[in-house]
Amino acid sequence: MKLQNVLLIMLVALFINCGGKEKKGPSYSKAPVKKEVVKKVDTKKASLDNKGIGPIKTLKLEAINDALVTKGKAIYKTNCTACHKFSKKYIGPGLKGVTERRSPEWIMNLILNTEEMLAKDPVAKALIAEYNAPMANQQLSEEDARAILEYFRTKN
Repeated sequence: MKLQNVLLIMLVALFINCGGKEKKGPSYSKAPVKKEVVKKVDTKKASLDNKGIGPIKTLKLEAINDALVTKGKAIYKTNCTACHKFSKKYIGPGLKGVTERRSPEWIMNLILNTEEMLAKDPVAKALIAEYNAPMANQQLSEEDARAILEYFRTKN
């Protein structure tokens, strides 16, 4: 009888020591996670005061120059249509009415100074976040960028 009691006590002790404990994984410190604060920018809202970052500081537009439009249309078809359409979103934003949403300086600076604009301009950064596809620098001249802008002016 004593032997049965001893075995019963040992069996209960075995169950108590072996079960019910939670296994702990490796311990990681709970250092605070830094979250980057991304300022939300409404990219559809007109920001004509924003001139962007780049070589074009001011630009005074005059009457539409048909020769520039023709040149701009050709450059646009060669360099831009892989990502942009006028009537709808594609890889990049739709361009219909872009000259009503952005200043002429901003448009030209984005074409001419693409990397810096995408890194620092809040509207350009928001567009990257929205489309998840940065614009490629086309290595265009200031005259080419001006021609594209002139073509855009006819597509509003």
